[in-house]
Parts: sequence; C-alpha cells; structure tokens
Amino acid sequence: MSSSPRRILVTSALPYANGQIHIGHLVEYVQTDIWVRYQRMRGHEVHYVGADDTHGTPIMLRAEKEGLTPKELIANVWKEHKRDFDDFLISFDNYYTTDSPENEKLAQSIYLKLRDAGLIEKRAIEQAYDPVKEMFLPDRFIKGECPKCGAKDQYGDNCEKCGATYSPTDLKNPFSVVSGATPIKKVSDHYFFKLSDPRCETFLREWTQVRTPLQPEARNKMKEWVGEPGESKLGDWDISRDAPYFGFEIPDAPGKYFYVWLDAPIGYYASFLNYCTNKGLDFEEWVKPDTTTEQYHFIGKDILYFHTLFWPATLQFAGYRTPTNVFAHGFLTVDGEKMSKSRGTLISAHSVIESGFNPEWFRYYFATKLNDSMEDLDLNLQDFVARVNSDLLGKYINIASRSAGFLVKRFGGVVSDEVMNNPLLEEIRHSSEKIAALYEGREYAKALRSIMELADKVNGFVDENKPWEIAKDPVREADLQKVCSVTLEAFRMLSLYLKPVIPQVADGVEEFLSLPSLSWNDVNTPLSSKNPIKAYKHLMTRVEAPQIETLLAANL
Repeated sequence: MSSSPRRILVTSALPYANGQIHIGHLVEYVQTDIWVRYQRMRGHEVHYVGADDTHGTPIMLRAEKEGLTPKELIANVWKEHKRDFDDFLISFDNYYTTDSPENEKLAQSIYLKLRDAGLIEKRAIEQAYDPVKEMFLPDRFIKGECPKCGAKDQYGDNCEKCGATYSPTDLKNPFSVVSGATPIKKVSDHYFFKLSDPRCETFLREWTQVRTPLQPEARNKMKEWVGEPGESKLGDWDISRDAPYFGFEIPDAPGKYFYVWLDAPIGYYASFLNYCTNKGLDFEEWVKPDTTTEQYHFIGKDILYFHTLFWPATLQFAGYRTPTNVFAHGFLTVDGEKMSKSRGTLISAHSVIESGFNPEWFRYYFATKLNDSMEDLDLNLQDFVARVNSDLLGKYINIASRSAGFLVKRFGGVVSDEVMNNPLLEEIRHSSEKIAALYEGREYAKALRSIMELADKVNGFVDENKPWEIAKDPVREADLQKVCSVTLEAFRMLSLYLKPVIPQVADGVEEFLSLPSLSWNDVNTPLSSKNPIKAYKHLMTRVEAPQIETLLAANL
C-alpha cells in the first residue's frame, strides 16, 4: 500500500429534500464516513462533500401542499438533514444544496459544452399530461397496471413485482398520483443527451469494462447495459422537463428546465466548488481531465445506472475528469424484511437520537455488516443488542475498565516503558497494515472481526495474569504495573483501529490516555511514562432491550 500522500475527493449520494433521513440512508453515509476518516488518519488530503438534492416536481408539489415556496421547504429540510448527519458523526467538510448559484452555473456550462459537442438533440415527444393539474407528469407520478405482468398500482417507469422497465404511456389503466385523473397524451419538445452516440458508447464500454475497477456485480450490470461493440444498446437520455417545474432553466430553451438527475450529480462539484472558494483551494486542479487527484462516489445500487453511465459520460464530454471509482452498496432490511412504517421499522435518524440511542452503536453494527459487495444487509434488532454489548462493551471497553483504576491509584497513572515490546503488543502492532488494507477495500466486517479477535487475546491476557489478584500482594507491585501497562497499550492500539468507526469514543480514549489525536502511524508510538494517564471515565453504556421497543414505537 502506497505511503505517499494522496489527494482524494469523496461524495455520498445526495439525499432528496422531500423526506427524512432514515437508517437505510445512514448505511451509506456511515460507510463513506468510515472510509474518509480512515484516509484522514493515513495523512491523505481528503475532502468529503455532500448536498441536499432539491429540485423536481415532488418538491414543488409538497411545498404547495404545505403552503411554502420550494425554497422555504428545502431550507427547512436542509436543517433537519444536517442535524441528522451531525448526530451520526458524518464528517462532511461541506454540506450544501443543489439549488445554488454554483450548481446553476456549472449545470448550464456543462449543458452548453455537451450541446456544442453535438450531443444534445431536441425532439417532440408524447407525454402523459394531467388535465386537472395542467402539468406534465413525471414517471413516478403516474401509476397503473404493469404492461408486462399486469400487477396493479405500479409506477410509470418500472414494475416492482416483475422488474420490467417501460414508458409511462405503456401502463394499462393509468391514473395521475397528483389528482387521480386519467392522464391524456400531449406532445412537447424535449432535450436529449445522445448517449447512443458512438462516441459515448465507445467511451462507456472502455470506462466501465477496462479503465475503472468497478465491483464485479457493477461491471457485469454495466456490460448488460452497454453491450458489445456494434450492439447500440444505450438509449438517449431525456434531460429536460416542462414548466411548472422547480429547477434550473435550460439556457437556450426558455420554459424548459433541467431534469433533476442532470443537475443533481453536478451538485457534487457545486458543493466542492463552494468549499474550494471558501478554503482557497484550486477547484480546476481537482476536476481537470489530467489531474492526479482521486474522485470516489459512494452510492446505493439502485442509482448505479446514473453514476456509471450518465455521470461519467457527462463529465467526459464536457471536458472534466471522470470518477476514479464508484462504490455501490446494497439495501438495508430490518429483521429480514423491507423497512415498513406499519411495523415501526422505517426508522428515522432523528428518532434514534430522540429515543436515547448512542449513534456509535449503529455505526459499529452497520460496519460489522459492510463489505465491498452490493449485497443487502440486515439490521437484526436482537443481534444488534447482543453484538454491541458483547463486542464494544464486553470485549473492548472492558479492557480499559479492568486495568486503568489500578494504574491510576497505585502508580499515579504512569505506565512501565520496559513492557512496550511485549509479544502480545507486537502482534497487535503488526496487524496494522492488514487492518488498514481491509479499511481501504471497504471490507469493514472483516476489519472489525480482526480487531475483536485481538480484543479477545487481550482479555485472555488479563484473565491469565489476574491483576486483581496481583494487587493483593504488596511484593508484586512491579508486576501489577507491567500487566496494566500492557493492557492499556493494547487498548490504545485497538482504539486507534476502531477510530474510523467510533470516533467519539476514540476522542474519549485520547483524553483519558493523555494522547494527541491518533493517526494511523501512531500505532508505533506506545504509551510513555512521561505522559501519565488520567482517571478512567465511562466511555459507553450498554444497549438495553427495552430501548428497542421504545424506538419501534416512536416510528409507528
């Protein structure tokens, strides 16, 4: 693994400003944040930016329903989202909005570059129109029967029962979700990004299949979508919407607006541009085609299409660098089932905090389930209680509480320097690069298993040496100091390894052990007699089973 400093831009998918952050969303932000914190501990220059995705018909209609302007609505939601991310210790360097002057300028500039490259085409298309609301209906605002399998109450773009994709005009017995009226067909001019252009097809085959180390599942899916040379599987992308619409107007098309999925990913760059302006960084250096910087997007597998086809093609043909990689994760289930409002398992982030939960419990539990694949992960609530209590309290925190008191009361908090090369400590120290490689590869579950195996060995060391027994023998003072010193040095290294996952606990450990902020290389800088430790303060409480019932009740 290279030790030279890297320059890394990281994003998570932009949450839509039409609802709360729930624990399903948090899987992604926790996954990203752990990776970002690990990279910072390695000494790399890392910038983690995000924003609320704020445009589109749903925002416009919700604002109208609540008697607000769209801008008032998204400002209120931004505050809620930012509060939730802060509560879960998501360490954004900049959290912004896609409804920004930077995003409008970038979106219009990118569009004009694509147009000048011959990749934008205007076409008259037939669309579903709500005669009552007098508006064209987005795919998700039309429901009906699936034209493939006949399933009722399906959205206008894909069937949740059979997985078929289709146009909303293909639905049987369609109705408007907005008014309930039967949509009529109406013709309107729309603007398309010509993804079927041979230049785009050639680029995307190379980008998805050769240049970019996508996850195997993602690469295979991309291969289905881009096809083999000469197959021309890619369809053109409709990037415009008709008024009324909340968004940015297309510069050469009055009354037409950018489809939200055109300006949303550009919002990554807009947030970063805003950050660069405030921090005095050179934005262009990070986004030019020949840059040596890295760019990573963490997303859910449901938006893979947009991030591995539309987004890189948009960047490529507008003269920007393309992503270094895109990391997709699976969905979260609760007790093996899809999250459900009726069962209280559509759990909002804020309800977790309001119900008295420690957010680091969830950060840890999610990390024990996360790997580099796109497989779904399950929040088993009984397992959650048992795993957090067993691992974090029983194995990890327990190490400090079993030895710190003796060291402070009997030795003024001073450790024994002569034992810092103990074989157990050397084993933990030599695990550094293995654990680092697992964090780098987003194999968090394996990393935490390795850390907890080391914690088991430390507890075995304590059980074998029994400091509580040694403390009863006045002539074994030196032995007591040595055993407690080994134990606390082991605890320090385990805390370092866990810091990306439970940063708040790590802060408490640094205070308690009289340490500066731990970086990864500090694994080789043991505790010293020159810096006495402080009195131990409780670092984390147990999860109690009744708290689960309180949480579920709060979400009914």
